Amino acid sequence: MSGTSEGPAPAGDLVRPTVTKRHVDASPRTSVSATPVPPVPSVSPVTPGPPPGESASAAVPDGTSPHTFHAAFATAPLAMALVDREGLVVTANESLGTLLGAETRTFTGRIAADLVDLASDTRTWHAYREVLGGRQARLRCTRRLKHPDGHAIWVQVTVAPLPPQERAVLISVADIGARRELQARLRHLQMHDPVTRLPNRTLFFERLSAALETEAYEEGGTGRIGLCYLDLDGFKAVNDTLGHRVGDRLLAAVAERLTRCADEAGQTRATTPLVARLGGDEFALLVEDSTGTDQLADLAESVLKALQAPFDLSGQRLSLSASIGVVERRATGTTATGLMQAADTTLYWAKADGKGRWTLFDPERNAHRMTRQALSSTLRAAVERGEFALEYQPLVGMEDGGVHGVEALVRWNHPRFGMLTPNRFIGLAEENGSIVQLGRWVLATACRQARRWQLDHPDAPPIFVSVNVAVRQVWDSDLVADVAEILAETGLAPHLLQLELTESAVMGSAGRPLQALQALSDMGVRIAIDDFGTGYSNLAYLSRLPVSVLKLDGSFVRGFQYENADGSSAHPNPADEVIVEALIQLAHRLGLTVTAECVETASQASRLRGIGCDTGQGWLYSRPVTPDRISALLMSTACPRT
Repeated sequence: MSGTSEGPAPAGDLVRPTVTKRHVDASPRTSVSATPVPPVPSVSPVTPGPPPGESASAAVPDGTSPHTFHAAFATAPLAMALVDREGLVVTANESLGTLLGAETRTFTGRIAADLVDLASDTRTWHAYREVLGGRQARLRCTRRLKHPDGHAIWVQVTVAPLPPQERAVLISVADIGARRELQARLRHLQMHDPVTRLPNRTLFFERLSAALETEAYEEGGTGRIGLCYLDLDGFKAVNDTLGHRVGDRLLAAVAERLTRCADEAGQTRATTPLVARLGGDEFALLVEDSTGTDQLADLAESVLKALQAPFDLSGQRLSLSASIGVVERRATGTTATGLMQAADTTLYWAKADGKGRWTLFDPERNAHRMTRQALSSTLRAAVERGEFALEYQPLVGMEDGGVHGVEALVRWNHPRFGMLTPNRFIGLAEENGSIVQLGRWVLATACRQARRWQLDHPDAPPIFVSVNVAVRQVWDSDLVADVAEILAETGLAPHLLQLELTESAVMGSAGRPLQALQALSDMGVRIAIDDFGTGYSNLAYLSRLPVSVLKLDGSFVRGFQYENADGSSAHPNPADEVIVEALIQLAHRLGLTVTAECVETASQASRLRGIGCDTGQGWLYSRPVTPDRISALLMSTACPRT
């Protein structure tokens, strides 16, 4: 029989296979039910003879017999099978039998798709039928086949049609097991850290991205994901003092302990956490299908405990700790970038809170951080866009009740966050240096407004304006020159400007800050110490500073409170009264005036007046108001209560 192993088949049977009645009656493929494919119409093969005037031997090259082609097919090292248009094997070579572990003759008449698993998925099966029907040029796919002795073999299957008149296709099967093994080894090297043998950053993000795909958590599990992101505290000192060789050994030892923690955690869970080295001394433990924050907290605690024991590295006994950022959330709506940003932020909190600890991600704390970042990044541009405005709070004489001055308080009319008070952005401005630009604007605006009040109310005693100055303005700018220039531009007299600096900024000042304060005082500008009593309180140094006003911190004034704002009784603090009275007497002996902040009740004002306080500031007199409200106050002899 043609195509069997009983003897060489005629060349004509190989090149132009004859479809027997048994072949035609055989079903092409009826076991695939996922996507039924209509059968390809059976067409009787046509075996054309040689052209007129030529013999059959003219169909092959000169000197080559049909038997030579058949021998080449039979002995070819590439496993091959000739398949008719119905999908049945006509003949196969010995290499295919060797590869699949079966006698070659047993393949004849069998459904070719069954031999190389072409019907296991709908897409491949459809493409294969298209090639059989002559509607597609070629099919190439990779298949994992099971050898009769039990092991698996990876093969690449190629289905290519022969010339149309042959009405057959050639299936070739190449063993790619060695190639896949080499690719696997190369991938392992590419995806793992050479020092710790742990998955590296690339593999970690690949696993993380796969875990966050919708299909990954909709098929089952908890639908949650957790991450412990840790950094070794003080590892740089190990590298710097003992060298990178010892540092690498330490990293490998840390990796072993982390892996042990992950394995122990995986014993009671469905999955074992993935441990990866992300770079440097940063590691991550990824928990897929986490059960909640308790699971991540337990894992973080076990890691900290595992790292507490000293490391013995070839005679070097080292101790270290780690800071861990812990994030646990639903996988839905989470991205790999978002999860890592949250973990990185939380790790920063853990280090800022003292190191050697784990910290759980807090959405509110993160929102506050994001707000700070948004404000900090737009401060400079906000000054240029004119988003800031000033309100003024009166400084009232305790004896006559008249408005002696006002304190300028800056407000930020933020387009997103609304009206912001100074405590929301002044600290940020000092950190990023924009306080110099903002402070100059506040100073110029306040002086201009004070001069406007003076011109608008010539019959009223002129009032001074008090402006807060950050110590960074003294260091990072020529404050003396700025003040002189602004006073000259606005026409405001120097004695009508008061600059307030905090006690911690003024006490201990030397060099440039002290020289600047002295120059401003010589110019006639009043210098006030704000929040006095909460900082160094170096009274001996106070006498050597060019200061003219002390502003008592509101915490002392609250101790004077005999009644609350709602009229209920309150218990005063006698110690506060003694301290304030002593400070006022000391200030007066030094030739300084005293302003009390946060005066809220009449009883406080009465007691402060009784012990000699000069001016008061607080809600008893007025809240911070717009410039036109101050104009109205200047028309009266005393500040009305609000």
